[in-house]
Amino acid sequence: MPPPASLDPWMVGRHFGVVIDAGSSGSRLQIYSWKDPGLATVVKGSELEFTLPKVEKGTEKGDEWVTKVEPGISSFGNNPEGVAKYLQPLLSHARTHIPPSLEKETPLFLLATAGMRLLSPKKQAEVLQQACKFLRLHSTFKIDDPSATGPCGSSVRIITGEEEGLFGWIAVNYLMDGFTGASQNRTTYGFLDMGGASTQIAFEPGNVNEHDSKNLIDVRLRLMGGQEIKHKVFVTTWLGYGTNQARERYVGKAITEFEVSRSDSQDVVPDPCLPKGLEITEKPVHDAPSNAHSKKAHRLKGTGSFEGCMQKTEALLNKTAPCPDSPCLMNGIHVPSIDFSVSHFIGVSEYWYSSEHIFGLGGAYDFVQYERAASKFCSRDWGGIMKQHQLSKAQHRLGGDGEVEKDGKVVEVGKWHPSVERSRLEMQCFKAAWIANVLHQGIGIPRITDPGGNVTTDGDEVEKEAEKKGLGPAFQSRDTVGDIAISWTLGKMVLEASKEVPMRPNHRPLVDPIEEIPDTPGFHIQPIRPPFWTLGGIEDRITPLLPVNLTRTSLGFSPVIFLLLVSFFFIAIIAYPMRRQIRGSCLRSLRHATKRDEGYSLEEGIALNGHNSRPGSPPSTTAKWLYPIRRVFSSTGTKPQPVALSVVTSHNPNLRHINTTPTRLSPTRSHSLPVDLEVTASSTQYATRNSISRSPSPAPALLDESLFVVNNTHALNGLSSLTRSRNTSQMSLSSTLAPRMTRTASFQGPGKLQDE
Repeated sequence: MPPPASLDPWMVGRHFGVVIDAGSSGSRLQIYSWKDPGLATVVKGSELEFTLPKVEKGTEKGDEWVTKVEPGISSFGNNPEGVAKYLQPLLSHARTHIPPSLEKETPLFLLATAGMRLLSPKKQAEVLQQACKFLRLHSTFKIDDPSATGPCGSSVRIITGEEEGLFGWIAVNYLMDGFTGASQNRTTYGFLDMGGASTQIAFEPGNVNEHDSKNLIDVRLRLMGGQEIKHKVFVTTWLGYGTNQARERYVGKAITEFEVSRSDSQDVVPDPCLPKGLEITEKPVHDAPSNAHSKKAHRLKGTGSFEGCMQKTEALLNKTAPCPDSPCLMNGIHVPSIDFSVSHFIGVSEYWYSSEHIFGLGGAYDFVQYERAASKFCSRDWGGIMKQHQLSKAQHRLGGDGEVEKDGKVVEVGKWHPSVERSRLEMQCFKAAWIANVLHQGIGIPRITDPGGNVTTDGDEVEKEAEKKGLGPAFQSRDTVGDIAISWTLGKMVLEASKEVPMRPNHRPLVDPIEEIPDTPGFHIQPIRPPFWTLGGIEDRITPLLPVNLTRTSLGFSPVIFLLLVSFFFIAIIAYPMRRQIRGSCLRSLRHATKRDEGYSLEEGIALNGHNSRPGSPPSTTAKWLYPIRRVFSSTGTKPQPVALSVVTSHNPNLRHINTTPTRLSPTRSHSLPVDLEVTASSTQYATRNSISRSPSPAPALLDESLFVVNNTHALNGLSSLTRSRNTSQMSLSSTLAPRMTRTASFQGPGKLQDE
């Protein structure tokens, strides 16, 4: 399918954004769109001036704005190279539905959640690195440059549970018109989200004291008129308080209690949180005692008591945990006081599924009605539930009995949500009890939702009565508003669309809420930063060790990056003049490593800076390295003078200084110095007088071993090593030379040249 044409009326002036929600079980790509805020005509005082850009689905018709692949991206922790093939269908889908002309200006985000948080930092970095590389190489979507966040900046990263909560809070209030209107004093909705592993809360506290203000995060958005709105939001998460992990903790506790009180005749653990008669086998993961039997899988049999399940699961809230920072809700985690007469909450994910898919009670929450439906379901015989479930499947309608009552009579059956499967039916009693306990005993939402105190059994009645008094229900579960699903990905796109509104003078650019975290030690939210080797990554690791007055926030720039750049610049200034010496040293070290078994030495002294070294001593490695440094810092700035070679000869026992300044020599004739060498052969000792040829140097330079070669190819075949003689001033060959050494020219003495 070709991408849509940019001349399509629906496409005119439309911008896009792409989010890949990389979860634990799969990755879902969602395409959003909005009209370019810069092209809108905003009349002062109009309703449009005080609204946010309208974010819609990224396709005009159908559900092709969403696609998903499985499993989760975290499954590539041991095979990061497989990420490219995994992301290919998602990227292809996005490129199919976005015009190529708009691709460069379309932001793309891959934001990983729960599954990636469980990997080691090294594996996190490897997976994100491969994802970043693939998205950059195979598309032209707008992706951030490398930063402390990662190789693709904020475009490819792992978000915390708190960030999910903040983005979800934006989405809820955007859809419920919580940001609309000229007055910025209106109350916003709180946000509750429960998944399998954790649950989050995000809300804007009222009457915040000075202590709580330190725990709030600024969420800034820009309305169509250019006006910036700012809300201070509290957000936190409870790990292990999602439905799946809560069930694991519950099973461990139930088996522990069973093993303490069990008798030999007992073999099945009674479980009030399973429908009556249902038997399943589960292995304890948490809270199991130390004996081996208790760690084995146990059979649990449902007794079908919702009230009993409420009592058993309440202890999992851990309300008795120490609270170092009062007030606390669950597990000793501080949460500012909530005024439920003003603050109203919307729950998504499991809050919606457990209320709507089985009980049909999604929307305004009434505990009395909810408790009645849950009690009836739990007490039903499991055999009857499965019989109805099979009948529904045969009718191409998944579910259980799905009874709908009106005035005490069953008027409809089989109305459970089409996505209900056996696993949902098995765990529905537990999940219903756990959600009710989290809402009431954990968060503190009142059971009687009508502020007037009337006990009602209909959520619609509760909502109507509350609206009459100018209030909404204290809690309601939602999945969508209109045709837009409530999700944290929508909140992220609302923020991105808001960034495109033309900015007024003296306003700051909008950023993600996580970047607004106060720079205070011990703040309860910490971004996830895998160990990427970038300047930003180094800064992120050093900054916590610095005093507050030396941080980027206090100085207005990064002192860490500044010092690193200055250090690199200083090293470059020193290294550049030494580049030839460094290169030569590296090459000599390489040659020495490859020819260490063929090395030879000469009995000479080499002067440094015009001063002779001690005869017979090898050149100092330290001196060789100090020479170019001295040359760099020399105050004279003149070139070094030609170095004289000192050689001990038989004609002059004293040091004879021979100037190495080149003279014009014949390119075809070699000249020899009357020097005696002491050579040690591998098998034979021999001595003879020989000449050493010196090749003319084209320019003044230090004279070293590389300027000398033995002028006899036959002798080289038997030569294994050359050693220095420190006991004589005469250098001689100390072994009989088997092949006769031939030379083309030699000096017999000063002024005498003989050809052979």
